[in-house]
Amino acid sequence: METLTGMERTENCGELRITDVGKEVKLAGWVSRRRDHGGLIFVDMRDRSGLVQIVFDGSTEGLDFAKAETLRNEFVIGVRGKVRARSEDTINPKMATGEIEILVEELRILNKAKTPPFYIQDGVDVDENVRLRYRYLDLRRPEMQKNIMLRHRVTKIMRDYLDENGFLEIETPMLCRSTPEGARDFLVPSRLNPGQFYALPQSPQIFKQLLMVSGFEKYFQIVRCFRDEDLRADRQPEFTQLDIETSFLNQDQLLTLMEGLIKKIFETTLDVKVEIPFKRMSWDEAMRRFGSDKPDLRFGMELQDISEFVKGSEFKVFNSVLERNGQIKVIRVDDYADIPRRELDGLVEYVKTYGAKGLAWIQYSAEGIKSPFKKFYSEETFEEIKQATGCKTGDLLLVVGDKPSVVAQALGELRLEMARRRNLIDADKLCFLWIVDFPMFEYVEEDKRYKAMHHPFTSPREEDIELLLTAPDKVKANAYDIVLNGVEVGGGSLRIYQRDVQEKVFEAIGLTHEEAYSKFGFLMDAFEFGTPPHGGIAFGLDRLIMLMAKRKSIRDVIPFPKTQSAIDPMSHAPNEVDDKQLRELYIKTTVKKNKE
Repeated sequence: METLTGMERTENCGELRITDVGKEVKLAGWVSRRRDHGGLIFVDMRDRSGLVQIVFDGSTEGLDFAKAETLRNEFVIGVRGKVRARSEDTINPKMATGEIEILVEELRILNKAKTPPFYIQDGVDVDENVRLRYRYLDLRRPEMQKNIMLRHRVTKIMRDYLDENGFLEIETPMLCRSTPEGARDFLVPSRLNPGQFYALPQSPQIFKQLLMVSGFEKYFQIVRCFRDEDLRADRQPEFTQLDIETSFLNQDQLLTLMEGLIKKIFETTLDVKVEIPFKRMSWDEAMRRFGSDKPDLRFGMELQDISEFVKGSEFKVFNSVLERNGQIKVIRVDDYADIPRRELDGLVEYVKTYGAKGLAWIQYSAEGIKSPFKKFYSEETFEEIKQATGCKTGDLLLVVGDKPSVVAQALGELRLEMARRRNLIDADKLCFLWIVDFPMFEYVEEDKRYKAMHHPFTSPREEDIELLLTAPDKVKANAYDIVLNGVEVGGGSLRIYQRDVQEKVFEAIGLTHEEAYSKFGFLMDAFEFGTPPHGGIAFGLDRLIMLMAKRKSIRDVIPFPKTQSAIDPMSHAPNEVDDKQLRELYIKTTVKKNKE
């Protein structure tokens, strides 16, 4: 096989332009496409920078044309030749290098390639498992390379911006103590400490707080985190965060600093103007208006309460909901009173998946009002509902009645689904939003206790501290999430920094003093040595890049992701290990090994 010695490239394929005409160049890369026209062979040659057309002319002196005839897609080649202008009728405006081509004088085949299992081009229609099985080929595709390069540019801007603002990048441990308060931990057995286990970090939360105790004041880290949980399009067992912690900043100062970071990222990488400050909305308002703590503001269709209009009738369904302190809410779908009955039936099943017992509707059609509960109410009532909800003739109201949490989830999800079906979402629009004033706790019916909505190190509002043990459901947290187009891309809080407050929070979530000290004693001890007021935030890098690249899955912006069943089809991880390794770790498994 030939080598590159003496043919080391002088240019990148995608960077040559009309101003380079006449220059002798050396290029190296892959054969992306080949067209044989008899005595002429045209090849689109590709490297990371893009494509350029190279030409093999059988009449070129010294060229081994027979070798050029053996070229196939994905062969790795090196060429030497001269840049020349294309004739006017052969210019390709779709290529950045479309005004020029390279007349090849020397060719070296550096490596041959088998026929790939799918085309190395954008927009391939191939099963994702096949793409992941041959991820090294999938990553050759230009759109995938653009995603990874975007990721690089974003992380560089993050580092530069934070460095300019006085932050230090500090690493925290990958092998930690298991603290099963959030998602399930990935455990790592310790050979040197038989029967004991490390946990991979779900986040560097405790360590970054300890760095504030240590006096570093401004910390950041682009860090891998691990959670053993069920996967979906925007979730992976290992993911990357931009993790940030600061001392002596209040909430407004921290959020303003983060807005500057987001603005710089989007304007520098995508050339998209971002207006700051971002809109802020309380958790209560978001749930009331949108049924979600991460509302998509690119369209309206807000939730509206019609309980006052429908109470006290003979309609037992609504009456029983209201008697149990439930709600009757609607969303308005403009100009869709003529919705097919088949689709309405499908929507009934759709909301049931989110806990609703059913779905009702009001169609304000030109022929009159159509509704499954029409006979229970007067025309005046329907007219009042029409006026209150801003309906006009031709509009549709979709109605859910249940306890507030079910109404919020069912109608919130239905709002998004109807926006997709009615093409109401502007894919090019950016709507940033801060959600603030979260509840400190949420009640878990299954465990009959409260748990921290964010995490137990989040500080309660100062005026609510006295309610921690008497009315935990009324406590609001100094917590905040940043939402982009209905996706949470970051979240954080001001932290507890006083031991007595931290102990009250642990007690509120049902931890005894002994349990709390066993799990978090080193943090609580640290609080007694002059801990400054501090707070922070973590951005989900994978989700942020996914939105910036306009992809539907974070797997498209992670170089080597796992499938939804947490498997890597390329390297076949996870895999069984031999008995000797298990014995060294003092581990036995109850799963029978495959015998093949």
